Amino acid sequence: MKPPYDITPTILKLISLISEQIGALNATYLDKHSPQLRKQNRIKTIHSSLKIEGNTLTEDQITALIENKRVIGPQKDVLEVLNAIRVYDGLSKYKASSSKSFLLAHQQLMKDLVLDAGNYRKQGVGIVKGTKVAHIAPPHENVPFLMNDLFDYLKNKEELTLIKSCVFHYEMEFIHPFLDGNGRMGRLWQTVILMEKYPVFEFLPFETLISKTQDNYYKALAISDNIGKSTPFIEYMLDVIHKSLESLLDYDNRIIKDIDRLEYFYLLGIKEFTRKDYMHVFKDISAATASRDLKKGVALKLFNITGNHNTSKYTLNAE
Repeated sequence: MKPPYDITPTILKLISLISEQIGALNATYLDKHSPQLRKQNRIKTIHSSLKIEGNTLTEDQITALIENKRVIGPQKDVLEVLNAIRVYDGLSKYKASSSKSFLLAHQQLMKDLVLDAGNYRKQGVGIVKGTKVAHIAPPHENVPFLMNDLFDYLKNKEELTLIKSCVFHYEMEFIHPFLDGNGRMGRLWQTVILMEKYPVFEFLPFETLISKTQDNYYKALAISDNIGKSTPFIEYMLDVIHKSLESLLDYDNRIIKDIDRLEYFYLLGIKEFTRKDYMHVFKDISAATASRDLKKGVALKLFNITGNHNTSKYTLNAE
């Protein structure tokens, strides 16, 4: 059975806009997509998804953990991030329509955080907001059957992937199959579903926008619960995806070129150089653009700098 939802003019408009944006970010973009930008987006994704769940670590601390550096912070928060890093680094190994793969992802995401990681709940649960019970999840006996139906729905080739990803996210949150980790699993699995058809979603941190509009996220879930259809949540999530793609396209137009120049220059292996040397390689850029590039290269720890202004010299950071 197909989960209930309506196709509204808003949904049709957003699907059209997103399809155009995906076209602009297709294989060509992925081929030249800066590894540094991929890393930054992965950090944003992990930070935002866990922040929604109350994790206190900053993007800088997450960056340090990715680089295998020690971080001072709550042990639980550090463990959540380390688990998420491993899961997001291996996104391509998960199969969207496989319940076994889904449970494996939960086991890895919640490892050493809960006793029953990787298993559906064995008791009833309710979600409390303030002093009110916001949602009573289906009985635990029904969870395996409901989830199997949901995975069967993902195999429906007549449904649009964009729609299926939103419907799965909402329905999974409604079923609440785990005692803990449902929110981060919903967001993770929507990414898994989308990236099977559109690889660019592996690097799209739409969780960042969810984090910034968290009240609207929960409101869309609640309204969908009340009307018994996922339509409001689909509209919310498609808008999030649209705005996230828009942001990535803007970021591409503004920054990708300087990152590409920096990484190309870095790979040349010139151990010591000046701004003039940099401009000799990129003859079509101005002195101001070269200065901005090199300042960014220092910030990204590609280069080290000595001296000031016209006397500045740069050395390759080989670490």
